[in-house]
Amino acid sequence: MSKRVLITGAGSGFGKGAAIELARRGHTVLATTETAEQAEALGAEHSDLTALKLDVTDAADVASAADLDVDVLINNAGFGLMAPLTTVPLDRLRQGFEVNVFGMVAMSQAVIPSMKAKGAGRIINLSSIAGVFSGPMTAPYAMTKHSVEALTRALREELAPHGIDVCKLNPGPYNTGFNDFMVEGIAEHLDDDDAPAAEQEATVRALVLEGQLDPDEVVQAMADLTEADETPLETFLPDGIQAMIQAALEG
Repeated sequence: MSKRVLITGAGSGFGKGAAIELARRGHTVLATTETAEQAEALGAEHSDLTALKLDVTDAADVASAADLDVDVLINNAGFGLMAPLTTVPLDRLRQGFEVNVFGMVAMSQAVIPSMKAKGAGRIINLSSIAGVFSGPMTAPYAMTKHSVEALTRALREELAPHGIDVCKLNPGPYNTGFNDFMVEGIAEHLDDDDAPAAEQEATVRALVLEGQLDPDEVVQAMADLTEADETPLETFLPDGIQAMIQAALEG
């Protein structure tokens, strides 16, 4: 059955891939982007979906989602930041929470009333392997994704009695450019005379960037979760990623 799907952060990466794939599968896709320019470019490139400007930190944009009557919300928009907690600017840290946490909650709150009225709906939250692991340099991002873990578990139980399904997807290191952006940004927050921090940055760089995977695996999982009769609470990709990360951290 065709569904009406709203995807945030569809200007690039997983969000764009999922929007294209879901439209290919015959769903009505509302692919939203942070800026009007991104929406214009996406719509021109893919006429089989509807591209809209929707910044998840803009209250007016978020409020407009309430009138879209969607069956599925994919909370994909994300802000990436890695840095030492000792030097990261607090305004940047807050920005990560505004997008990754408060934006996700706000979008969910916008669409939940219409889903409740229908007695059906689905919310898919993009978490990360960083939602269950943290270490040097990763906390500014991991803190936000740990919050996604908590809000998803709570929302799933709160909304189940209303016929609304909530789940999350936890990808590991996939080659969308997002990880590269985060890792390359660490350097600007390092003190020149902090040799241990430089060593930790090198370790994180190797762990995150080496052997990144084809993002189509995550795109297909997003589309499959959209279409599934029921979903598990969580889907970690690739298979075995939790054990792999744990072994790398202990090694």
